[in-house]
Amino acid sequence: MRGRRTVLAGAGLVIVGVVLIGASTVLASGPGGLGSGWFGDMFGDMLGAGSQGPGIGQGPGMMGGARMGGYGPGYAQTAPQPGDAGFVAGTPDAPRVIQVVAGPGYTFTPSEIRVQRGETVTFQVTAVGPLVHEFMVGPADAVAADAEGTPEVADIGMMETKSLTYTFDGSGPYAFACHADDHYQNGMRGTITLVG
Repeated sequence: MRGRRTVLAGAGLVIVGVVLIGASTVLASGPGGLGSGWFGDMFGDMLGAGSQGPGIGQGPGMMGGARMGGYGPGYAQTAPQPGDAGFVAGTPDAPRVIQVVAGPGYTFTPSEIRVQRGETVTFQVTAVGPLVHEFMVGPADAVAADAEGTPEVADIGMMETKSLTYTFDGSGPYAFACHADDHYQNGMRGTITLVG
């Protein structure tokens, strides 16, 4: 009888976990998204990955550093963005940090990013979900073609964060993508808009 209770308790925990993961997906796409309310605070504490910048909450996360930053749908904007008054562009000596979440599934959040022409940005990419991702950034045609020599970080496993620093000194257009397995074909890509 004790073994059956243990199995039932374990099954209950699995169901609760699935419900919470589903809730995170729904809340990320709704008004205010992950940046609002108690869920944003909880999610930010769990995933804190180190960053200055706009994003989910403020203060340290359980995994060290500041909470997950970034901007776009589902993120709270707390710092000026390119084109806004008061924006400070990243430089080679002090890159601006942009947090990107890879997953769940074949998604990037945010999927649209604005950078100032000539700006240096460090992308901190954290994978969520069971899939292993990569992050490639550069000229849109090179990213689409998965061209050799295009800057990328590979093998980003679940709850792992890897960084890539890039200077947007060309004329664009720019993009980012994941080419692991068939991820790109399933829509795992994003756009970068140059401002200025």
